[in-house]
Amino acid sequence: MDNFLEILKYIFLGFVQGFSEILPISSSGHLVLAQNLLKIEAPGLVFEMFTNTASFLALFLLLYKDIFRLIKHFFLYIFKRNEEYKNDFYYALKLLVSVIFIGIAGLLLKDYLGNIKNLLTVGISLVITGALLLLIYYTRNAIKDHDEITFKDALVIGLFQMFAVVPGISRSGSTIIGGRVSKVSLKSILKFSFLCYIIISIPTAALGFYDLSKISESINWLGYILAFIVTFIVTFITAKLILKKLEVKHLIYFGYYCLVVGLTSSILHFIL
Repeated sequence: MDNFLEILKYIFLGFVQGFSEILPISSSGHLVLAQNLLKIEAPGLVFEMFTNTASFLALFLLLYKDIFRLIKHFFLYIFKRNEEYKNDFYYALKLLVSVIFIGIAGLLLKDYLGNIKNLLTVGISLVITGALLLLIYYTRNAIKDHDEITFKDALVIGLFQMFAVVPGISRSGSTIIGGRVSKVSLKSILKFSFLCYIIISIPTAALGFYDLSKISESINWLGYILAFIVTFIVTFITAKLILKKLEVKHLIYFGYYCLVVGLTSSILHFIL
């Protein structure tokens, strides 16, 4: 019975990671919440990296045509200077500009971040995320957006993404907020956000498997594999729906959701 409940724990955490990674509600924050509310012992940072890899592969499968096109055109433009590939070359550069900041922040704060994974940090972060999403929603009519992401837009998005290393700050949410501050259309932001995540996940996944190889204690491999599969499936389905259906008017739901969950998490910090 205990083994069955243990397996259910990993499946549940995989589900949480899968949908919250894509939605602007913070996967890291929801994992902390799930572990505290359900009294689930945290599997650790390696588990997060393991499930993050599943999300990465799901998004890669969803966007592989765009990825291969960007890589191909990036190098073709470098070596052939064909104007046909210029836009994709610069788009790839903009992606790199956006991920630099979160990459540096993640490396510098890697050892510190584990110490602030608590309900209070998550609560405050979710309240901030929710408030900003609501601000974006209520000012939507005052913004005349554009589809093409400039280097300035990429820089602003990157600076906002940097804060997503804090538990409870949504990476997709921070990308949406940064993009809307720069008046980029939501459709353009979402694909840009997913491509940023794929780039960020490559070194993160490599680091996760390196850490996994150094762990001496026993690992519930069945639990890890099931969580991986669930995360992959849920991420793929959620991302596909979000790309097709999400509009600025829907941000009000995520905004209020983050506010309610954030306030609840902050209160629970002093109760549990």
